[in-house]
Amino acid sequence: MDSLSQIVLGGAVAAAIAPSGHRRAALLAGAVLGTLPDLDSLPLMLLTDDPVSLMTLHRSLSHSLFVLPLVGWLLWWLFKRRGRRVAEAPGRWFWAIQLALFTHPLLDAFTVYGTQLLWPLPMPPVMWSSVFIIDPLYTVWLLLACIVAWFARGARLAQHALVAGLALSSAYLGWSLLAKGLVEREADRALAAIGLDQAPRFSVPMPLNTLLWRVVAMTPDGYVIGDRSLAADRGPMEFRGYRSNVQALAEARGLRSVRRLGWFNRGFMRARVEQGTLVLSDLRMGLEPDYAFSFAVATRHGARWLAIPPRQLRSAYRPPVASGGWRDALGELWRRIWNPAQVDTAGHAPGTAAPALACRPAATPTLSPTAARC
Repeated sequence: MDSLSQIVLGGAVAAAIAPSGHRRAALLAGAVLGTLPDLDSLPLMLLTDDPVSLMTLHRSLSHSLFVLPLVGWLLWWLFKRRGRRVAEAPGRWFWAIQLALFTHPLLDAFTVYGTQLLWPLPMPPVMWSSVFIIDPLYTVWLLLACIVAWFARGARLAQHALVAGLALSSAYLGWSLLAKGLVEREADRALAAIGLDQAPRFSVPMPLNTLLWRVVAMTPDGYVIGDRSLAADRGPMEFRGYRSNVQALAEARGLRSVRRLGWFNRGFMRARVEQGTLVLSDLRMGLEPDYAFSFAVATRHGARWLAIPPRQLRSAYRPPVASGGWRDALGELWRRIWNPAQVDTAGHAPGTAAPALACRPAATPTLSPTAARC
């Protein structure tokens, strides 16, 4: 999740557990502890400039449920020896520190990026994928609770506000899981109707809400995408098909970067070849045709693919400035939440997969995410 959410979650948890007389200190300590696991990005950038490694090593050791309890115990022990407040109430501060750290990776696991909760076990990252990385309806309750607690200090109102904030934000996470279940039930029906009942798939909420969702399912020659508004859509979901260069992906599957990305994103990636370079995009983050994480990983040498130093390509998506930029993009998202999906212009009925887009030649000779996909 975003840094603000982690800061107010850590602050609210620590302040709710610590003694009332330590309220402000606990809010500050919890805010720092809530941010601490994400600081793994700093040493990683010093150790490597490989963008694939930077992406797949983030949220690993520093987010492990095996590692963080040890870190929490060490911090508690140090401050108990040197800190007056922790020494005054060691039991409460022990759990305040532990839970402020512990809740960080658990909250991250609710996003689609993936969190390696059981590092160093060789398991794919956990991605419950029920909230977007920024969701105001999750964060606002915790933010208000922390503000009230800061000014109310040791008063009973502060404790009530913290408990209410934690309860409401947790209830929102519960709703997000329920919403995900409702969407996936409709997606399963629609995919079964087009012969994709066994296809690997995932669902993810669209930005800033849990009412509009995107579902992606993999196919033998690519993937299909559908969206669902819980507020407006009725009847079967409609899916549109897109091609991926599955042959090139299969040929390059032995390369380190390809293996690493496939493990990290569970195979939810698109492959395309641009001027002899293999580009892999993570389908979990972004919108068709441009995704937040795209990497050039190999070049063709005769009949073989040779690994190259991975290069992250910049997303080509930019909201049109002339029509209002991000404001209009968010406005369109808001309208889609409250308005039913339209049958696509080719006349495909809901519940059917539109044909894959045809490959088109690149408009320019440069390697970029906007080039043609074949």
